[in-house]
Amino acid sequence: MPLTRVIFFKDEAGRAPVLTWLQQLREENVKAWANCRAKIILLSQFGHELRRPAADFLRDGIYELPAKQGRVQYRILYFFHGRNVAVLSHGLAKEDSIPAVEIESAIKRKRQFELNPEEHTYVED
Repeated sequence: MPLTRVIFFKDEAGRAPVLTWLQQLREENVKAWANCRAKIILLSQFGHELRRPAADFLRDGIYELPAKQGRVQYRILYFFHGRNVAVLSHGLAKEDSIPAVEIESAIKRKRQFELNPEEHTYVED
């Protein structure tokens, strides 16, 4: 099975919201950051084949990568673009379910990406 290319969604300001969130998480809780990083690596290895409990389908093409650390459930929302590309679009920490507003934000980013993948693909300088 080929590796799945994992990319980060870039917003209109040129920032990658998930990267910003991960950098902040690394400063606040390195164990949680390492757990999230391990989940991203798992996604790159298994892509569409990744199933519960490692990943879960939410709705409208949006999936989540849950990573629990202590009592906090960290979640990275993503979607697929084509066969072998997973786009990380949103990160959050919640103890219960994901608020609908967070899923809607990921759906909006998915639509933006689909209209112009090049413009919304984060590339480091």
